[in-house]
Amino acid sequence: MARFSKNLIFSNDIAIDLGTANTLVYVRGRGVVLNEPSVVAVNDKTHQVVAVGKEAKTMIGKTPSHIRTVRPLSHGVISDFEVTEELLTYLINKAQNGHARMFGPRVVIGVPTGVTNVQSRAVRDAAKNAGAREAIIIEEAVAGAIGAKLPITEAIGTMVLDIGGGTTDIAVIALKGVVAAKSSHVAGDRFNENIIDYVRSEFKLGIGERTAEDVKIGIGAVVPLTETLSRNVRGRDFATGLPREIALTDAHVREAITPSLEILMDTMKEVIEATPPELLSDVLERGVIVFGGGALLRGLPQVLAKMLGVPVRIAPEPLTTVVRGAGIVTEDPVSYTDFFIDEEDILSET
Repeated sequence: MARFSKNLIFSNDIAIDLGTANTLVYVRGRGVVLNEPSVVAVNDKTHQVVAVGKEAKTMIGKTPSHIRTVRPLSHGVISDFEVTEELLTYLINKAQNGHARMFGPRVVIGVPTGVTNVQSRAVRDAAKNAGAREAIIIEEAVAGAIGAKLPITEAIGTMVLDIGGGTTDIAVIALKGVVAAKSSHVAGDRFNENIIDYVRSEFKLGIGERTAEDVKIGIGAVVPLTETLSRNVRGRDFATGLPREIALTDAHVREAITPSLEILMDTMKEVIEATPPELLSDVLERGVIVFGGGALLRGLPQVLAKMLGVPVRIAPEPLTTVVRGAGIVTEDPVSYTDFFIDEEDILSET
């Protein structure tokens, strides 16, 4: 069991939404203070960190051979432990305005639904090595439900869909527990890959990940729009090897990502099928709440509602829903201990 008492006072607590694409930081009493890309640039000659966050992201695809731009998280979990430590150290120090403290902050960190105990322990260890005196791990779907102020402590079924960069988490929550849940790798990064593959196949043009992401954000839509959106895209022509420019529209993006959306819908249906009938009636009445970066895809609520047959709405400020929920946990951790991934359970594996 998590070890908390009613008299426990958190001083300089921090909440972190540790995402594959972006990491957000909430400081108790100040709100969301940082939103940085989860990217670190490393010099392989000196083995030193060159840049972190936004500065490192500007280097993607533009560095000499001895400098690597690393995304240390893959599908929401740590793939490069040491680089993740560097990222967390940078974020924790920046959140505290660079002032060293005698005691490090307690940190609440969101992880994807269904991560293994080993993966959760890696997140905890990385946070402690980065300066946290204690790390509390909570599932991102739960944190998002808290941030959206949903009644997850009551005998009411609440279904949430968190579409992040590396993973999409789907969960039905009731009475301080996750009743049914699944995590899928079909998320923002997969949509970017779909766009890259589509442009390669249809236009014989090579574009990069950053360009695909800009296209997705700028003109991405999953339903036909009343007014066509378009964007000019530059890349390398595979036939000539020379630069070429094409015009992409929202219809192109929709065609590119539709197969991945259908896979995501199938995963949501699996969660619905695993939900007890009494809670499912609540979901049918109350609908599904969507948050995360993928929630901003134009027309997504309409498509989900049509395919699932339930009401769908976007949470207020969907990009920060998870980190704000983790921030609420820092304000009153005792009320949410049932949702914590227990350190004792993790240590029992070793």
